Amino acid sequence: MSTIHTFSGISTLVGTPKEIQSRLGKSHADRVLVMTFTQQKPDVVETLTENILNMTLSMFEVLRERQEQSSLERLAEIMLPAAPVSPRLLKEASMLIQARKAVLESGDWLTAANVAELAGFSARNPSAQPNKWKKQKQIFTIMHNGVDYYPGYALDAEANFRPVAALSEIIAIFTDRKDGWGMAYWFRSDNSFLGGKRPQDLLVTEPERVIAAARDEVEEVAHG
Repeated sequence: MSTIHTFSGISTLVGTPKEIQSRLGKSHADRVLVMTFTQQKPDVVETLTENILNMTLSMFEVLRERQEQSSLERLAEIMLPAAPVSPRLLKEASMLIQARKAVLESGDWLTAANVAELAGFSARNPSAQPNKWKKQKQIFTIMHNGVDYYPGYALDAEANFRPVAALSEIIAIFTDRKDGWGMAYWFRSDNSFLGGKRPQDLLVTEPERVIAAARDEVEEVAHG
């Protein structure tokens, strides 16, 4: 366990839970802040700890100052970005948020457990088969808050909720061009090649048309 002392009254302890418990049992601190890490490399934890401590010390120094106005100004400087954010970046971020929100609110997304239940897989390890499909590029996912979500419209109810066969070809067409979110946007958007219909609405019933639309999308991008 390593102990870092950098300011009077403030210290950090880094080690295993047992080592920390032993050290805290001898501590006379009034308050303790605990952060836990699972399966992280020691050097990563050390670096993160130092960065958090540095930020804490900077804020602590500000709060101890007597002049309220100057304290607020310095605190604002610490918390704000080092440079103004480009209006273009703000606009792009706003558009990205709206696009992802529209996808998530469409109600077409299922967790691995949901997919396993629909497909009749074992409840012991419900994510095993859906994850296998993902690795084999039979289906794609989007990640939100650390959870993979599978497109419900890509599962064929007539085939016991297995991925539509055509989807693997579409994923191959978009390889290195669109990630999971990119494909989610494409499937949800009205498509002129499909007469204004959305690819996701035709994937099960007219898969060849959707494959052709995917090829057209790639060719159009390639030709500018």
